[in-house]
Amino acid sequence: MYCSGMVCKPFTHGFPRANIHELLAPDLLHQIIKGTFKDHLVTWVINYIQHWTGNDSKALMKVQHISLTDAVFFLPAIVGHIPDQMVRALSFFMEFCYLVCQLVLDTNDLASIDAAIANFHCDHDIFDNVRPDGYSLPRQHSLVHYTTLIQEFGAPNGLCSSITESKHIKAVKEPRRRSSHFEALGQMLVTNQRVDKLAAAHVDFQARGMLRTPLFRPPDPLPTIHEDNNDNDGGDIDEEVDSEVIIAKQAIPNVAWSPKAFGASIGVPHLPNLISRFLYEQEHLNKLNDPNMNLNLDDIPLSDCPQYSRKIRPVPSAIAIYYSSSDKSGICGMHRERIRAVSSWRGGPSHYDCVFVVHDPDEPGFCGLHVARVHSFFSIQQHKLHYPCALVSWFSKIGNNPCSTTGMWIVEPDFDVTRSRAMSVISIDSIYQGAHLIGNAGRHYIPRTLTFNRSLDAFQSFYVNKYIDHHAHEIAF
Repeated sequence: MYCSGMVCKPFTHGFPRANIHELLAPDLLHQIIKGTFKDHLVTWVINYIQHWTGNDSKALMKVQHISLTDAVFFLPAIVGHIPDQMVRALSFFMEFCYLVCQLVLDTNDLASIDAAIANFHCDHDIFDNVRPDGYSLPRQHSLVHYTTLIQEFGAPNGLCSSITESKHIKAVKEPRRRSSHFEALGQMLVTNQRVDKLAAAHVDFQARGMLRTPLFRPPDPLPTIHEDNNDNDGGDIDEEVDSEVIIAKQAIPNVAWSPKAFGASIGVPHLPNLISRFLYEQEHLNKLNDPNMNLNLDDIPLSDCPQYSRKIRPVPSAIAIYYSSSDKSGICGMHRERIRAVSSWRGGPSHYDCVFVVHDPDEPGFCGLHVARVHSFFSIQQHKLHYPCALVSWFSKIGNNPCSTTGMWIVEPDFDVTRSRAMSVISIDSIYQGAHLIGNAGRHYIPRTLTFNRSLDAFQSFYVNKYIDHHAHEIAF
């Protein structure tokens, strides 16, 4: 480095084909996640709250706790406690983050990336009172060059210095822990050599079919991707399969099996009526979907609906399988996730997940989806046909566009004429994947006594969190 006046320049400044700004690929960890977001924006927000609230520890602790544990909760936590312009700045920045992390980026995506960072720069001057020295920060400036770097190097999906740091843990830190710490380098090298040989042997044995069955008991049939296990929370899939939702095979033990008794046990005494309307819908799909008929399922008299009195088979969960290449997934881009609906999960409180339900497949993104909360999975059989179902309560969108401040859609619970939660029985095939809702507390503080299992009942409206993963962001965007 040498200095010319007040400007520091690298010694390669005059070298041909050695422009350092054109040689550095995007670094998602240090430039975005740890850099601009955590070290800059979160710190500035906390400084702003300290500046305006002094020792108001409640607001400060709330923001600090959420920002340091998981960024997806940050926006809803600060809404109402800082100016809207400050929230918008963070919203635009997070939009930029998720856009650049996509696996495939086209011309429209690059334009959206530039628009997001431009909007961020327009709004971030709200931090002037806590950032009097300006915003000439290398990590933030590097974001301006992302579209050019993407055109030069390709989409930065997964390109992050955290990859090499994680390899450093496996190659250096863990072998050192296993050593005697005296002249540890030689021991570390031997450990790495042996680990590599074991990995190579594992691949060879697997290719020869030697690891398909246990050695000391009769072979079991190999599980397929469609087999389910209630203890499996999902994960990567290393084969290409069709997107679908599969209910668990193991039924809930010690529950009532008739629709009336099961409905009473879960607090939904009108479950038999909901099942009857569901069966009518399955038998008259074309009639209900005909725009010229203008029929509403709720307006069909129950006397016209099939009556169901056979046993039902409740199960605790389902698995959603879908293509999600921008998130951690298998080599074919497939991912699966567990959707739960149980009164007690692992000996603790209840666990009833939310889902996206397909409403209009012709509408783009979130406009073609509904949000619902699953209260039970079960299967029924009518006229020799098997129907995997879900009992859900509904949420409706507030407005026709996302929130202008946070960029997230807001939904509210639906109620029927008796002011009870509006519920339906739907086909498992209409579920797209899990959804994540965050309570909209507004300017109020969330009481510390509120537990997670009551959060979906404690708020009047909810943010549909498009930042829970990249796939949810792509759906909403």
